[in-house]
Amino acid sequence: MTIQTSAAAQHAQTIADICRFIETADTPPNLDELAARAGLSPWYFHRVFKAQTGLTPKAYAAAHRARRIRSELKRSNTVTDAILNAGYNSNSRFYEKSNKILGMTPSDYRAGGANTEIRFAIGECSLGSILVASSDRGVCAIFLGDDPDVLVHDLQDRFPHANLIGGESQFEQLVAKVVGFIEAPAIGLDLPLDIRGTAFQQRIWNALMKIPAGTTVSYTDIANRIGAPKSVRAVAQACAANSLAVAIPCHRVVRNDGGLSGYRWGVERKRALQERESGITPLSGEKHKIPLPIEGEGKGGGGI
Repeated sequence: MTIQTSAAAQHAQTIADICRFIETADTPPNLDELAARAGLSPWYFHRVFKAQTGLTPKAYAAAHRARRIRSELKRSNTVTDAILNAGYNSNSRFYEKSNKILGMTPSDYRAGGANTEIRFAIGECSLGSILVASSDRGVCAIFLGDDPDVLVHDLQDRFPHANLIGGESQFEQLVAKVVGFIEAPAIGLDLPLDIRGTAFQQRIWNALMKIPAGTTVSYTDIANRIGAPKSVRAVAQACAANSLAVAIPCHRVVRNDGGLSGYRWGVERKRALQERESGITPLSGEKHKIPLPIEGEGKGGGGI
C-alpha cells in the first residue's frame, strides 16, 4: 500500500468516525470541535470532510437532524417531544426552519401530510403527456410520459397523504408555461420551485440548474462542481430521482463520452430536449459541452 493510499484510507475512517459523532451529539458540534477531534486543522478538516461526504460538516449535521425530526415526528407522543428528542433546544428554533425542512407544519407532517394541498393539471406537448403540480411553496413536480393516468398515479405515489386538487383552469396556465418552454426553450423557465430531497441531492440539483441551455456537461463535471469528485454514481442517482423535469435540467447531463445515458422520462425525450436547445447560444459563447467551475474556485476558506 502506498503512502498516498494509506492516507486516503485513514481520512476515510476518520471522517466516518466524525459522522457517527455528529449523529450522536446532542447539539451540532462546531467546526473547531470536529477538527480537534479529527486531529486536523479546521481548514484541512473542512476540505477532507467535504471531499469524503460531498457535504460540509454543517450541512451534514443539518441533514441528519432533518432525518431525525422526521423519524421522531412519526413515533413521539407529541410534536414537542419530537422536537426535543431530535436535539432542538426549543420549539421556537425548530419552527423557524420547519417549513423548509418538512415542506409543511410539524403537525401536518405528523398526520402524514393529510392537510397539504397539491394542485395539478395535465396537458399535452410534442413529447407526450405532461403533469405539473404545485404546493403553496412552488412547483413540486413536473412529470413527462405517454399516459396521463400513469402520471397521476405517480403523483399520488409521491404525495400519498396530500389533498390532490386537479382541473383548475387557472392552474392550467402554469402547464401552458412549462409546455411553452419545452417547445421553445429559448424563452426560459422562471418558476418558484418546491424542491424536496436530501441535502446532497439538492446540492446536485442546484448545480444542474446552473447549466446553461444549449450546453451539456458530464456526471463527472457535476461531481467536481459540488466538490465531491468520487460521487459520480450519486450524481447519476440524483438525476434519476429528479421529479422536476426540464425545471431541473438533468437532460443536459451526459456520459464522459457524450453519450445520452439514461433519463427518467425516456432517452428519446432527452435527445429531443437537447436537440431543441442546441441552437441556443449560452453566455459562454459555446454551443456544446463545457466544463463547470469547481465550487469555491478562486476563493479561500469556506464556512462550516
